[in-house]
Amino acid sequence: MATNGKEVNGSAHTMDTDENCSVNGFENSFESEQCARKSKWVRLNVGGTYFLTTRTTLCRDPKSFLCRLCQDDPDLSSDKDDTGAYLIDRDPMYFGPVLNYLRHGKLVINKDLAEEGILEEAEFYNITSLIKLVKERMKERDTRNSQGSRKHVYRVLQCQEEEITHVVSTMSDGWRFEQLVNIGSSYNYGNEDQSEFLCVVSKELSNTNGASAAENSDRAKILQERASRLREHRT
Repeated sequence: MATNGKEVNGSAHTMDTDENCSVNGFENSFESEQCARKSKWVRLNVGGTYFLTTRTTLCRDPKSFLCRLCQDDPDLSSDKDDTGAYLIDRDPMYFGPVLNYLRHGKLVINKDLAEEGILEEAEFYNITSLIKLVKERMKERDTRNSQGSRKHVYRVLQCQEEEITHVVSTMSDGWRFEQLVNIGSSYNYGNEDQSEFLCVVSKELSNTNGASAAENSDRAKILQERASRLREHRT
């Protein structure tokens, strides 16, 4: 749970520290067990927002920054605020998904948060399993976006029988021959009858690249003009 600079109901009592327990002493074993239970809870002040969790949750990854922090690792410099909460100078919005992942092992990201931001936090806290998971999700996302942002554009070129080889051989810049259709018409050029064909070509385009789309349209026009000039030259 998180609070914006405010105590959660009952948290002041719940967050008694080990030191307070030892100073107050125990009248019986029941009080000793109660104090031990209370000391399992840890409060964090992440960028001004309070999070209440347990040592068990923070130590899901024994090598993580959070585990070392709540165990008071002597090699890890840490400060506490006036309420005894560990101070962490990070973005609390991105810490929430990280903490929930440690709680239940699932990564749930608000639509307003970027996976890159979660990865940054996972790397900062050195939570290796979360780092791997976020990277896999980012890779899947990029793959989906890449596939969804591409389309095939088709162009149809009209040419005579003698022009087919020339039209196909002049295709470049990613244009690919798809199909040749005999439209059944025939014309007399000189002493020979020439059949009329439709040459279908295609190219894969990016939906987000308007300049490429315009360039491909221009390329199709050039191919058509070449075929037209060739017909005029032969007549």
